[in-house]
Amino acid sequence: MTAIPTELGTKKISTLIKEYAIPGIIAMTASSLYNMVDSIFIGHIPEAGSLAISGLAVTFPLMNISSALGTLVGVGAATMISVLLGQKNYKIANKVLANEVSLNILVGMVFTVLTLLFMDPILLFFGASENTLPFARDYMVIIALGNIITHLYFGLNSVIRSSGNPKLAMGLTLFTVTSNAILDPIFIYVLGMGIQGAALATVLCQSMALAYTLWYFLDQKKFLHLPRKQLFQIDWKIAKDSLAIGMGPFLMNLASCIVVLFINNQLLKYGGDLAIGAYGIVNRLSFLFVMIVMGFNQGMQPIAGYNFGARQYSRVREAYVKTAMWATIVCTAGFVVSEFTPGAAVSVFTSDSMLKDLAVRGLKCMNIVFPIVGFQMVTTNLFQCLGMVRKSIFLSLTRQLIFLVPCVYFLPAALNSEVGVWYSFPISDSLAAITTGVFAIDLLRKLGRLQDGEDPTILGSQIK
Repeated sequence: MTAIPTELGTKKISTLIKEYAIPGIIAMTASSLYNMVDSIFIGHIPEAGSLAISGLAVTFPLMNISSALGTLVGVGAATMISVLLGQKNYKIANKVLANEVSLNILVGMVFTVLTLLFMDPILLFFGASENTLPFARDYMVIIALGNIITHLYFGLNSVIRSSGNPKLAMGLTLFTVTSNAILDPIFIYVLGMGIQGAALATVLCQSMALAYTLWYFLDQKKFLHLPRKQLFQIDWKIAKDSLAIGMGPFLMNLASCIVVLFINNQLLKYGGDLAIGAYGIVNRLSFLFVMIVMGFNQGMQPIAGYNFGARQYSRVREAYVKTAMWATIVCTAGFVVSEFTPGAAVSVFTSDSMLKDLAVRGLKCMNIVFPIVGFQMVTTNLFQCLGMVRKSIFLSLTRQLIFLVPCVYFLPAALNSEVGVWYSFPISDSLAAITTGVFAIDLLRKLGRLQDGEDPTILGSQIK
């Protein structure tokens, strides 16, 4: 049996962050580019690009729901597995892995059926108009049919990274991005499939990556593998614990869905279809930097989870502080792009002058305080890594729901313009960062009182 990499508990933290975060960053950046590729090619479809990209933007809330459900299962399982590996409990870790596969299939099937049954009402609810509904429907039907594949691929990819093989996880993501970039123009332009071609290319690329991932985990010689006798069986005790840990990021993704729902409807009301398309572009550009931060989070996750399980609290603190520092640098770079070169960034997605002007204005307003976003994301991820579910959930909701939704609802009406939507983001980001800072100081203080090797329950249930 292959040994678990004990380097997570012994090697220098800065070196570990470099080794684990860089593959994660490349993978998450590639994943962001994966989504951007569709938007870029769709935005340049002859005679339909502007409306097509607006139709694509309308699908974001529905895709966020799908992502949220996959995160609920996948992130919880990956977190449990990293802690179990730190405790050298391989048997239960394998059982958690088998549980993840079964739950992803079940959840994916339910989502697919419900989405296909109520596709048009859902898309209209999310901000589609009679002009953009055909594009949104054509794209989303194919994505929904491949939903189980998407859930399994992203969930198992996260487990590969958490089990000490970030380079393989990165390689699989790079493969999907590269193959998608090749297939997109062929399906969209050469075969004349339009927006449906983009969706088909996405599902096909994920299918190929999933096939290799399943082959990898079916190797019984690996310390972490799918136990064949337990496949398609659900242990509801493990499922409950896994879903509880994944509830924070699930609610964060679900909150994204609710927020985009409000945003789309407010933009449609105050700016029309092109305003929704502008948000689709702005969201893709901002998401690129957010995904880099998520790559750092993925690098921190196995380090913090393993060392917390091994009761090496000084290493947990160090991993958090250094990850937060790098995340802040990344978001500062996003701020520079948004404020000083927005036109060049937006031009990649569209040549329509009206759509470009709307997107440039949105990008500059939306990311005024972007440098503080990285710290908030890393802190929320730390609570998730340590199994502190309630605090993780609360911090997940502050930036995307508790503060942002009221702003999106009231500011456009007060200003009588879609500009109110854009300014809602810096206001909510600032309030969320202040709240997160209070929680971070409290956690670091408690971890500082623990000596390495001590039982974390001595400080009460809040540190457990």
